[in-house]
Order: sequence, then structure tokens, then C-alpha cells
Amino acid sequence: MRFRSDPFVLALLLSVITAYLFPQWGVEGSPFPIKTISSAGIALIFFFYGLKLSPDKIKKGLNNWKLHLVVQLATFVLFPLLVLPFYPLLKTTEQHTLWLAVFFLASLPSTVSSSVVMVSIARGNIPAAIFNASLSGMIGILITPLWITPFLEQAQTDMDFGSIYLQLVIEVIAPVILGIVLQPLGGKFAGRYSKQLSFFDKSIILFIVYKSFSESFHSGVFSSIRWTDILLLIVIALSLFFVAYGIIYLISALLRFNREDRITALFCGSKKSLVHGTVMSKVLFSGMSSGGIILLPLMLYHGLQILLVSIIATKMGGESLVSEQKDTDGRP
Repeated sequence: MRFRSDPFVLALLLSVITAYLFPQWGVEGSPFPIKTISSAGIALIFFFYGLKLSPDKIKKGLNNWKLHLVVQLATFVLFPLLVLPFYPLLKTTEQHTLWLAVFFLASLPSTVSSSVVMVSIARGNIPAAIFNASLSGMIGILITPLWITPFLEQAQTDMDFGSIYLQLVIEVIAPVILGIVLQPLGGKFAGRYSKQLSFFDKSIILFIVYKSFSESFHSGVFSSIRWTDILLLIVIALSLFFVAYGIIYLISALLRFNREDRITALFCGSKKSLVHGTVMSKVLFSGMSSGGIILLPLMLYHGLQILLVSIIATKMGGESLVSEQKDTDGRP
């Protein structure tokens, strides 16, 4: 069984190492304008995201509403509800920060590109995957802050939530709307240069990851994080994935989804977007010095989901080919 590793995961690790060795370039007051680059990059990421959304494809995808409902409820309700019950058990500030980081992961939308790629490898319902991944990103812009801000309010009472939402509108919501409005004019451009735009997205993410971890290393936040905490986060990430995956599988079986729709529900409903998570963390947690810790569960989950879903998708795709060959050959 073969699966393709993601070089972006290695780039993320190198970004964290660079932040550890050279944190001075990513902190407040640095001569390098990384904050300006990050803010402008976020706005452009979501502008191009809106530019790539086709209103016609969205309209056509509305028919399969049961599948869409399962994916969106799994993404924005099931995941947060799996983490929320542990909140009353928190006793220390460090525990609250780690829980908040995991809850932030749970409240994020699904991925776009990798979800579609994995559904394609497993030979699932690709149009439905495109629709759900795109819809998830749009919903997440509104839902994720609604899940997170009540707990930020308890963590830091001096945070200016008006400025947070204003920044969210300026850097995220307004660029998406502008991209959607200009889609008839620039949609072909976005499709033609999709690889270059993907490279741009990842470059900005690396900038933001470097900045977040630089601030955390510089302020000494990671001094309170032990290796056992990181191992615990890995176990939590794995548990989140398999529990959510199992529940989505059972619901798909109860609703009698065909094989293609079941694959789409499983892969789109169990994945979390590193792109949205990284750029939204910069807005939502801009007043916190623990930005690196907030991103840590998301980065771990990102690497694990690529590994696990690659293996599962490859296996499902192979089974589908064997089944199709049997049908073609007339064998039982």
C-alpha cells in the first residue's frame, strides 16, 4: 500500500525550527514587516478563495442535502461537542490553554483541496466533495469565532472583541465577498493559476506559523509545555479523528448512503483546514502570546489526517477498482 507524503508538513516543521533558532525576526518591533505581510496575505488568500467559488456549482450541489447536512453538522457540531465536555475538568491556566487549542481545532471548517484529492483517490462523489469543502470554508468564517470567543472572554477579560471582529471582517469576510462578486471576471484566472495560488497560500501560512511560534518562544510560553503534553495532544488528535470518523460512518450507514456519498461524508466531515485555522488564529488570538501553542494541535492533526486519510483513501480506491473489474468481467 503506497501513499504520498506531504512536503508541506516538513516545511511547517522547518518553520517552527527557524522560529526557535531565530525568534527575533517574528516578534513585535522586528525590522522585518512580517505582521504586515501576514495581514495582507490573509486578505489575499480569502479573496482568491472567493474568486474560485463558482455560484453555478454551488447551486447544482444543493440537491444532495442529506449528505451536505451530515458533513456540515459533523464539522461544526460533532467535533466541538466531542471536546466541550472536558472544559469543566480544567484546573490550571496551562490546561485551559491546551484545551482552547484543541477546541479551536475542533471548531474549524474542513479542508478544500486535500479533501477533494482524497475523495478522488478513493473514487467517491467528487462534485459533492467540492461543494461541501467550499461551503464548509464559508460557514467556518462565521461559526468558528462564535464557538471560540466565549472562552476567549473567560481567558482574557481585557481583550477588545470589537477590534477582533472588525479585523475578521476586513481580513477574511470582506475579501471573500469581493472574490465572489468578481468571480465572473476572475474565475478563469484563479482556475488557470490554481497551483501558483496554492503555493502562495502555503507561503503565507508558513509566515504566520513562524510569527506565532517566534512570539511563543520569545515569551517563554513553551517552557510550561512538556513532552508528555505533546504526546497527549497526539493521542487526542488521533482520538478525535477516529471517533468522528466512526460516528460519521455509522450515520452514513443509517441514512443508507451509497458508497460514493459515504466516502465524501467520511473524508470531508473528518478533516480540518490548516489554512483557515492558521489565518483565523492570527485574528482571534492576536492578543495572546501563546499563538504557537494554539496552533500545535492543528499542526499535529494536519499531519495525522494526511497520513491516515491517504492510507484509507488508497485502500478504498483499490477496492473500488477490483469491484469494477469484477463487474466488467462478469464474475460474482
